[in-house]
Amino acid sequence: MNSGKILLGVLAGVAAGATLGILLAPDKGSNTRHKISKKGNDYAEGLSEKFNDFIDSVTKKFEKMKEEAARVVENGKAKAEEVEVKLASAISREPHTTN
Repeated sequence: MNSGKILLGVLAGVAAGATLGILLAPDKGSNTRHKISKKGNDYAEGLSEKFNDFIDSVTKKFEKMKEEAARVVENGKAKAEEVEVKLASAISREPHTTN
């Protein structure tokens, strides 16, 4: 199970618990609606921050992988050029026969 699903489950549980607690508390309807609205905004804000942190983390990992892929490609090109030079050298040293 990945951490994103766990985090989402925990947040949903906390939100449901807080909402039930507010709904079952003895208070005027207008106060209860105000509390629910405020809690909803707080949770939305927190979730938005977590989501932005997650996106930043994924972006950083993607950039790191992209840089690593570029290094691998450059190393591959260098090796290919090295093999090409060795092959050309071996071919030029090979005695040519004519029929």
